[in-house]
Amino acid sequence: MAGHIAIVGAGLVGGGWTIVFARAGEQVRVFDAARGVRDDFLAVVSQQLDDLKAYDLVDDPAAILARITVCDSLGEAVTGARFIQESVLEEIPVKQQISAAIGPLLDDGAIVGSSTSGIPGSAFTEDVTNRERFLVTHPVNPPYLVPVVEVVPAPWTDPGAVDGAMALMAEVGQSPVLVRREIEGFILNRLQGVLLREAWDLFEAGYASAEDIDKTVSEGLGLRWSFMGPFETIDLNAPGGVADYAERLGPLYHAIQKSRTDPRQWSPELIAKVDDERRQALAMGGLAGRRNWRDRRLMALAAHKAEQDSQ
Repeated sequence: MAGHIAIVGAGLVGGGWTIVFARAGEQVRVFDAARGVRDDFLAVVSQQLDDLKAYDLVDDPAAILARITVCDSLGEAVTGARFIQESVLEEIPVKQQISAAIGPLLDDGAIVGSSTSGIPGSAFTEDVTNRERFLVTHPVNPPYLVPVVEVVPAPWTDPGAVDGAMALMAEVGQSPVLVRREIEGFILNRLQGVLLREAWDLFEAGYASAEDIDKTVSEGLGLRWSFMGPFETIDLNAPGGVADYAERLGPLYHAIQKSRTDPRQWSPELIAKVDDERRQALAMGGLAGRRNWRDRRLMALAAHKAEQDSQ
């Protein structure tokens, strides 16, 4: 199907998606309701592309930038698009409003993916025109460095739209994961939520500092998890594979699960204690710089993985 890619919502996530598609050779039209965001958009993306070039993750930033057009209206961005990636504010009324505006503008066969990180598509597309073309395509930020994308259909999403979204994500270099039916938080954030719940509980009970809990992941679990998932990890960690591992350590993990039978909200007092530790380690004014450091580390990791995959 001919047609360009439309990005609706040009914040951090929308900007990341723009790079994903333009880097892959797609013509991309971008719209954001905020004029200031539109005015600054190309300068922000240009800097990100220059950073990627420094790690040999793109060849020609100027050519990629030339494939991006910032539009002054939603219709200009969406009309004629074969795929629309919506990345507006993570609130149901906002998602409902933009979905209702996009629906009547769709060309035949066009697909709309939402960047929502945990809200099922059925919560904001039920009454939308062409609702069968809408689904969730949830990225990890920034998507041009972390390739996994969760593709989650609503109950009324056409199977062809699901197949089309999965195929497109693979074509532009992402790693699509099909979530077969809706569940709050999808897969990624449910997995992350379990780890976060345990991290908060261990900190609250005084077992370790926030720094040491973080270190256990960054210098331990995370090293393996950067190139394999939990099932492959345990499959390799017992002589007889995953069944052997389950027999050896299944009772331990069952006991751990039973010990966490009463999940609680993170209390203001607990949040304040963790925040105090974090602000001692990193002042508020240093957050933006540390995010840039994170992205550069991800660029170095992406470059390393690309080199290894090519061998």
